[in-house]
Amino acid sequence: MIEKVTMRLSKRGEYGFRAMIYLAGTPQPGAPLPVVQIKEISEREKIPSKFLEQILLTLKNAGLLHSKMGVGGGYYLAKPPSEITLGQIFRILDGPLAPIKCVSQMSYEACGCPDEETCGLRLVMGDVRNAISEILDQTSLADVTKRQDSVRQMLGKTAR
Repeated sequence: MIEKVTMRLSKRGEYGFRAMIYLAGTPQPGAPLPVVQIKEISEREKIPSKFLEQILLTLKNAGLLHSKMGVGGGYYLAKPPSEITLGQIFRILDGPLAPIKCVSQMSYEACGCPDEETCGLRLVMGDVRNAISEILDQTSLADVTKRQDSVRQMLGKTAR
């Protein structure tokens, strides 16, 4: 059996990103982030609610979300959108960014090539990992919502 490490965005990761971007929304300066029910996110983003519930619980357990019980309850970001990066979300939901194990900074495993230090494949895959990491770790939810709002405004579409 071949075990593979993939830097691939799963449905779990995709749905998690979409939910977090939705929760980041575009809050008014100084206003608290809204508490949003799973049902609202599920309907708006077309994500199965049971699956979304599992994803949001994972993100809550990792410290990126808080929840409020009862009437008016739901989920909300644990930190400002500017302090949550796409890299954090990806790693929580989909694991390491490395395309092969021997370049992973989170879950390194030797690959078995004769000279790992000079292996051409490892050198290139390290570059791939670093490029992906740089983009995801330097992009916050605030950056994404700002970009999204800008495109929507340009296209004459309304948010939410």
